[in-house]
Amino acid sequence: MTYSRALVRSAQLLGMTVLTLAQFVLTVLPSAVVVVAPGIATRRLTNRWRALFGDWLGREIPVPYQPEPEPPRPDEEGLYRHDNQLYRSPRVPEYLRRVDWFAKDPALARDLTWMLWFPLVVLLVIPLGLPFAPRAVGLVARWSEARLRPVAGPRPSRPKRSDRILLAWARCGLLALSAVVQVVLFALTLVCFVLGFGLGLVFLIPLGLTHFRWLANLRREWAAWAGVAIEPPYTARKRPELRPDGLYRVDRSLYKTAGMAEFNARWQWIWHDAASWRDLLWLVADALVVGAVAGVPVAAGIYGAWWLALPWVWTQWFGAESSRWYGALDGNRTVGLVAGLALVAASFALAPVAVGLASRWSAVLLRPTAKEQLRRRVERLTQTRADAVDAQAAEVRRIERDLHDGAQARLISVGLTLGAIERLMDTDPDAARKLVAQARETSQTALSELRALVRGIHPPVLSERGLPDAVRALALDTAADVTVTGRLAGRPEAPVESAAYFAVSELLANAVRHGHAAHIMVHIAFADGLLRITVTDDGDGGANPSRGTGLRGIERRLGTFDGTLALHSPAGGPTVASLELPCALSSPKTSTS
Repeated sequence: MTYSRALVRSAQLLGMTVLTLAQFVLTVLPSAVVVVAPGIATRRLTNRWRALFGDWLGREIPVPYQPEPEPPRPDEEGLYRHDNQLYRSPRVPEYLRRVDWFAKDPALARDLTWMLWFPLVVLLVIPLGLPFAPRAVGLVARWSEARLRPVAGPRPSRPKRSDRILLAWARCGLLALSAVVQVVLFALTLVCFVLGFGLGLVFLIPLGLTHFRWLANLRREWAAWAGVAIEPPYTARKRPELRPDGLYRVDRSLYKTAGMAEFNARWQWIWHDAASWRDLLWLVADALVVGAVAGVPVAAGIYGAWWLALPWVWTQWFGAESSRWYGALDGNRTVGLVAGLALVAASFALAPVAVGLASRWSAVLLRPTAKEQLRRRVERLTQTRADAVDAQAAEVRRIERDLHDGAQARLISVGLTLGAIERLMDTDPDAARKLVAQARETSQTALSELRALVRGIHPPVLSERGLPDAVRALALDTAADVTVTGRLAGRPEAPVESAAYFAVSELLANAVRHGHAAHIMVHIAFADGLLRITVTDDGDGGANPSRGTGLRGIERRLGTFDGTLALHSPAGGPTVASLELPCALSSPKTSTS
């Protein structure tokens, strides 16, 4: 690359800084109100940048975006599904699919990071590298390629320290932007309350308590940045009850029309839900707290870089004018440069701390109350107990059916054969001997069926050797290469041990039958009062509990003991299923033999 061409490309890069900042704003601001069309449109411009940098470097930069989702299809009732909601028209679920496709694409975060830092990189590298313009342009192009190309292979479990710091700073920017949006949403809430209570527009009052729930749910997801898990705290929605006399009942009130009953049911559900008022308190308090916590690193970094450090370059090298606080500090440009760099360094150092503080603060008001957590736990235990009773009844019916159709029928056949032998013993000994052999074979078959039935109820190897050895024995009968690791210092309770064994058995069968896995790894461990079993296979992936009864059966079986099943199964694999069962280990059994 010649020096003159490098100067032209340097001018192009300087012009691109304005466009990338506009891209960032057009992507982030509409997305804050769940409007993704501008962000999708800006991808075309980002692809133009990929093509430009690819031409400069002499190699193609692939497009990393995931393929667009297929349009929703109606079910047997003509309804369209998105997550756990059904719609009559395909427009809403199709739009929500596009929102998920856009927002959950890993390439979006990389694009936003590049847009945010590209102006700073260009304004730092290009002016300082003018004497070496070809090298400076190549450095910016290679850095942009690294940010805009697809991620090769699985993402690392722990990114580099520099990436973590830059990501934390960008997250602080999103939190500060969220605080600004909260102020606007609180103003809308006040308008709804004034019109609702002052002018009698009562239909606006529930809206004033719910129109910002999308942001509260988004902040609950963002709390995971600091490892804080926040469940949605809302109670189940009330529904009107249709009485035999044609009236609709909501608590102790009766209504003639379904619309009025539905409105009052929604009103009572929102008004009496403590989470609605905690959300409103969060909307006000969080805007102040998070605005200060996350805004300080962002303001310090922006002021230090854009008002002190970078202006120093223009004033020192190009003779541009400076002011008392622009490009200088109290009129001293050297002190301004040092202070600007110090502010940027402090901004980066404080960003991870600010994200953690903001996440833990959000959890104070956005998580369910202790009363709601207790209610959910009681509700879940009630449901799992009912599931356990149903499963036990189904198992008893299966055993009865197997005994009736198998061993019982064969034992009856043996009894009839013995009666025939008694009649033929004196008259036809040869025929009697044949019947004796037939009765022996039938009794052996009945015995084998009884043994198989007993093993299906509770395998003997599980009782004699424990869970790890029982899983190893199970692995020998699996049509894939199964590796079992881990050991237990004692024995869980027998019901917990049995539930874990049959859950692993179901997972192995699913991995081979549906996932076509060739290699499976099972790891068994116990720590902190939890029995943890991880089953990893190299199959086709795509496992989803909502599309089959096997995984739901595992969830119900584990739920009886307050256990959980966590499943990660992207299309193409690998599939990782993690079982957790709270229990205590008894002392290991010893033998005198």
